[in-house]
Amino acid sequence: MRLPWLLMVGMLILNILTDFYLYRIAKSRTKGTALKNIQLYSSVCLYLFIIVTICLPRRSGDDSELRAIMWMLFAYFSIYIPKYIFIIFDLISLIPELAHHKRIKIVSIIGGIISVVVFLLMWWGALINRFSIDVKTVNVEIENLPDEFNGFTILQFSDFHVGTYGNDTIFVQQVVDEINSIKPDLIVFTGDIVNRRTSELIPFIKVLSQLHAKYGVYSILGNHDYGDYSVWPDEAAKAANMDSLYKFNDMMGWKLLLNSHEWIKKGNDSIAIIGVENIGDPPFPKYGSLEKAYLNLSDSQTKILLSHNPAHWVDDISKSDTINIALTLSGHTHAMQIAFLGFSPAEWRYPTWGGMYADQANRKKLYVNIGLGTVGIPMRIGATPELTLFTLHTVN
Repeated sequence: MRLPWLLMVGMLILNILTDFYLYRIAKSRTKGTALKNIQLYSSVCLYLFIIVTICLPRRSGDDSELRAIMWMLFAYFSIYIPKYIFIIFDLISLIPELAHHKRIKIVSIIGGIISVVVFLLMWWGALINRFSIDVKTVNVEIENLPDEFNGFTILQFSDFHVGTYGNDTIFVQQVVDEINSIKPDLIVFTGDIVNRRTSELIPFIKVLSQLHAKYGVYSILGNHDYGDYSVWPDEAAKAANMDSLYKFNDMMGWKLLLNSHEWIKKGNDSIAIIGVENIGDPPFPKYGSLEKAYLNLSDSQTKILLSHNPAHWVDDISKSDTINIALTLSGHTHAMQIAFLGFSPAEWRYPTWGGMYADQANRKKLYVNIGLGTVGIPMRIGATPELTLFTLHTVN
């Protein structure tokens, strides 16, 4: 879907004002015409660039066009975000002029340095950090965990969005090799394997089929997996897209849980792995049903739930007196692909955006994996691609 024209016009007006301000600075604070001409002509080129980018088709375009748009938008904002930062600092430097004092030049210089750092940081996040795998280890204590499962390991990965990589399997192969080297007892994937269409998965089927764990590989669907972000000629084409996704899961050897559950048996004991289709907050459509996935949710069996959107746990599971689910594994948030010193802007959108959470009684736990891939902007700053290894323990 194209961005609203009003938003585009507003953004262009903001950037015209930004560039006019920078042009005035180049004209008044430097000698000669070279710098102001560079500012002027580069700005005009960038306006044409962003207009073309916004007008390109998104839902109807193919995957290569979507990737091109993603990188074009990123390149554009990697220039203008530093510009905004510099102008904020420069305006602060001018405050003394209101009292007829001199501008504080050092503030402008600091703003320029920070702007350059932000530009470099954005491209570091795009070219390096989004391929740096972070393996997190988490110990989980569960009441009434069967003895055979004390020390049982589960590897979670999420939000791969493989269409972002085109046909390049290098990073996906690195992830698969890393998971297999850990040798978990069980592997689970918590949704968003693609961006828009199942066809994005085709180049990666062979690589992802290499994943192996003694007790299997289980997966669920995320909001991006239903084809809702693409334009289809008819409902039959959309249904065929979903049928392909089911088929590809089978080809990879993954057990796709569609509002269903499986029993993992070890010795004489067993635990339930429940998988629901997408349940979350608006505007994401609801496809899942926890009641269909497992009939007696209040029983004493140890149950681990795979639910893509952590809002499901926040809104329903954590507040329920009848749902007895020890551990819920989710993804979805990506930590908005930015995290620094434990803070992420995802906090403004999601109360549970990354890591471990628990209800007031500390009996029902939620873990939010911040994912492997990227969507929208091909960059991760601090929010490094995550694999999570859980070790289950019996409460003493």
